[in-house]
Amino acid sequence: MKEDAAPPPPGFVLSESRGPFTTHNGPVYHRLDGDIFRQGFRALSRHCNGHGIVHGGWLSAFADGVLGAAVWRATKLPSVTLRLNIDYLDMVRPGEWVEGAATITRATRTLAFARAELKATGRTVLAADGVFKLMKVRPSQVRPKR
Repeated sequence: MKEDAAPPPPGFVLSESRGPFTTHNGPVYHRLDGDIFRQGFRALSRHCNGHGIVHGGWLSAFADGVLGAAVWRATKLPSVTLRLNIDYLDMVRPGEWVEGAATITRATRTLAFARAELKATGRTVLAADGVFKLMKVRPSQVRPKR
């Protein structure tokens, strides 16, 4: 069953190059504000847990994507999450617009460190820090060992 949702804020466009997990759980939108790459989604009832608030697992997955996008934009290398620390600061209710942005705090040849915040209706609802392993090849080019 398809849920109808209010459109994203002006300037946000549908992110169509996401992986199957995010595409299935989204939709996710993005907008470039100068040097800041923002991503967002409209909280739908299907994002909610049994208490009627957005599930922490979805917020965590979304924050991981926000962080990963910042790593890609800064390094132009694919990466995988090695560590993700999440602080849940407030609840998100259905209908709210959730928006996130991240910054790279440090990058080496093999690792990137990033920090993100998610906001809903102007209040900070989540803070995250992540460590990402930079890959020299795309995951689809890695062949399993035989």
